[in-house]
Amino acid sequence: MNDHPRDAAAPSVGEHIRDRLARIARGEDRRDAELIRSCFWPDATVDFGIFAGSFDDYLAWVVPGAAAVILTQHVLGQTLIEPAGAIALAETHVTAYHRVDAGAEHRDLMLGGRYLDRFEQRGGSWRVVRRTMLYDWTRDLGVSADWSHGLLGTTFSAGHFTGRADGDHSVAFFEMPKAR
Repeated sequence: MNDHPRDAAAPSVGEHIRDRLARIARGEDRRDAELIRSCFWPDATVDFGIFAGSFDDYLAWVVPGAAAVILTQHVLGQTLIEPAGAIALAETHVTAYHRVDAGAEHRDLMLGGRYLDRFEQRGGSWRVVRRTMLYDWTRDLGVSADWSHGLLGTTFSAGHFTGRADGDHSVAFFEMPKAR
């Protein structure tokens, strides 16, 4: 890795890559195949250790997702981006939350790790061509909160305040600008 600042064009490459990373995370959390597809090249490969395969196989695995994983949230940390022509290597820290249906109860699990992504620029667009996941830690946080009782003893004023992997209030939120 180089330790010197990049030229003036680097911030636009970096911002484009960070935008793709955020869209992948949202696509995985909301199980949105088209959003994820917009961030990977069709010939991409993915290796999560627990799953490895082509982009199409990955998409079939992550959307609709395991029935037992009822909610996920991927929080992205810092990203180091090393551009080199039409290729850029990126390491992004991630903390991922998963609510898992364990049968008799729901459990909250968290893990921390890093995405190692190889981006390629084709036709002016940057997309992932290879993703590898590195795992740094994991925690079982125990039985999930029961949101039917609200938050801190106060019930919610409406049903849209709790998230879920598919069809939560964020779908309507992002439709608002389109309705104008």
